[in-house]
Amino acid sequence: MIPAAEILVIIVSAVLSVFLIVGIILGVYLIKLSAEIRKIAKTAEQTVSSVGNALSGVARLASPVFVAEMLNKMFKKHSKKK
Repeated sequence: MIPAAEILVIIVSAVLSVFLIVGIILGVYLIKLSAEIRKIAKTAEQTVSSVGNALSGVARLASPVFVAEMLNKMFKKHSKKK
């Protein structure tokens, strides 16, 4: 084999091995990152669900109060007219 070709083969194989090592390390970090993102998404989903439940509870309590206030205003208007 020509010495220049041998040098090129060595250079290409060295670069390829460096890229392979970097790719493996990057793949491990991406797997860890995706696991963390999954945990954060699950926590966010639970938080949104609990906030939604709390808001629906507040809405159930607030709507009767709102209706009572409106009825009270109507009764006051009619009693003032008499």
